[in-house]
Amino acid sequence: MEITISQSLKNVVPDFKIGVIEYSNIVVADSPQMVKGRLQLFQENIFFDLDEKDVSAYEGLREWKAVFNKVGTDPNRYRPSVEALYRRIKKQNYITTIHSAADVNNFFSLQYEVPIGIYDTDKLHGEFIEIGIGSTTDEYEGINGRIMSMEKKIISSDAEGAFGSPIVDSARTSVTTSTKNALQLIYLKPSMSNSEGLELIQSLKNMFVQIHGGSANARVID
Repeated sequence: MEITISQSLKNVVPDFKIGVIEYSNIVVADSPQMVKGRLQLFQENIFFDLDEKDVSAYEGLREWKAVFNKVGTDPNRYRPSVEALYRRIKKQNYITTIHSAADVNNFFSLQYEVPIGIYDTDKLHGEFIEIGIGSTTDEYEGINGRIMSMEKKIISSDAEGAFGSPIVDSARTSVTTSTKNALQLIYLKPSMSNSEGLELIQSLKNMFVQIHGGSANARVID
């Protein structure tokens, strides 16, 4: 699958880069206890950490708020998904297990302070995906059930239109326990080097394949 970053996005965020992992022949199911336990323990550690510092103290969260400002998204109204997770934990509203793919996504998102999206490849249209900035006509139903206007927000688009963002992903391309092939987009911190980004996504890829089986390839696009 060919994935590119639009010139309009690169113009406002020159260091924008994204990690891409494509999975084939995976099995998504209830998370193993190891994943559930690590996710719960990590959230508890973050909760106690947030007792002594504010969400804004986390470098990754600060960087993504700055990116949102650059593209025209109000980061106080539409938060990066990773910041939304941290704010939930601060209220001790811990993220519950969903299924193995979502749980691994949430764990790595929390650990590396970056938004991560995962999509069912068989629900995507065409062989070309662009990461860009949404226009007035871009919208979709999010996995939260709400219709999201994607104007002035970072979006991922296929031949049918927008399907993902670092805010909330679409219901149209959501991963379920029936998913066999998936695409993962890791919204790397702009300050990261390509080699640092590749190290992160290789770690994610290895854990994901260990849990879900199948095969995968990973790369950084800048």
